[in-house]
Amino acid sequence: MSIATHDLVDISKVCVIGPECTGKSELSKYLASHFDTTWVPEYARAYLDKLGRPYQQSDLLKIAHGQVRLEDEWVRDAKRVVICDTNLITIKIWSDYKYGRCDDEILDLIKSRTYSLYLLNYIDVPWVDDPQREHPDKREFFWQLYRQEVMHTNVPFIEIKGSWEQRQQLAQEAIEKLILKG
Repeated sequence: MSIATHDLVDISKVCVIGPECTGKSELSKYLASHFDTTWVPEYARAYLDKLGRPYQQSDLLKIAHGQVRLEDEWVRDAKRVVICDTNLITIKIWSDYKYGRCDDEILDLIKSRTYSLYLLNYIDVPWVDDPQREHPDKREFFWQLYRQEVMHTNVPFIEIKGSWEQRQQLAQEAIEKLILKG
């Protein structure tokens, strides 16, 4: 079933964001199932899995384009809300940290994207090693960067903390308020 372009205005975009290994993907999948809607996976994970070499700064622009493309595709099948497992802010943070700057095109893309709510995942869950995760010793540092970036968007956000059940409850309540308001 296809949604007409004018109906996309009624779709709220919720972005689950935060440092690596904070349960973003798990929470995104759960919320999409709970609200019977779509979720946009993190494009970077699939891209890096297929890359076959360490990523370079030029790869970040390709990842940004892929993330935007996925988001635009999946929002068409959403019902009331689409859950985004991260967004371009993550690419900006990693680019600034690793390369000391972020590509202007990525910054322009960030400005062009709109979200209704951020669910900012805290670092109070155990670290799980993964070949794509880089900084288990800098979790607090990165969480502060994410918090600052999200605060600068002027989009409402809620910090997601606690047990799995508490995280689910906080996220569900925030999305329900958003949907009722909309």
